[in-house]
Amino acid sequence: MQSLFRRKSTEVVEEPVEAPEDAQPARPKGYTPAKGRETPKRPGAARQPAGTRKPLTKEEQRERRRQLRQEAAAEYRREGGPRDRGPERALARDVVDARRTAGTWFFGGALLVLLGSNAAMPPAIRTASTLLWAVLALAVIIDAILISRKIKKLVRERFPKTTQRMGSLYMYAIMRSLTFRRMRVPNPRVKLGEKI
Repeated sequence: MQSLFRRKSTEVVEEPVEAPEDAQPARPKGYTPAKGRETPKRPGAARQPAGTRKPLTKEEQRERRRQLRQEAAAEYRREGGPRDRGPERALARDVVDARRTAGTWFFGGALLVLLGSNAAMPPAIRTASTLLWAVLALAVIIDAILISRKIKKLVRERFPKTTQRMGSLYMYAIMRSLTFRRMRVPNPRVKLGEKI
């Protein structure tokens, strides 16, 4: 019965195959021909022996993340984002930061208007709040026109070959003028009243 399931042994003789002369020997994983040695798996692997780096505890990881966030926020306050790049934008910021703008009073005034226009208020206060709203709006519009004219003049003088769209530059400056000075990003680099 065993002979039914048993295979006949056949002798297979493998002849050695000669490798072509230009064939290269097998290399270990990670081998770089330029260096002639194996590359490390991650940065710093060659400098530190395995197992010498101590893993951070949860508290240390949390502290490290908080520190990185603070550094990123401080850099953003100094440098701003991609929309703040360029010498024309820096000039527009300086024009706004060197003057007192009606826009900084706009939100405080808008709060007074909101409170004064309440139906529970006497008619005289409601009328005054409506007039205050009109004065604030007119002041912001006049201020925006003055800022835009100054930016146009300075940009044409200092950057005659600029590719910056002037409408975009005006809007950038006007939006900055509506923001409280302490909350402006990037931080103001000129003092109030300083000549630009």
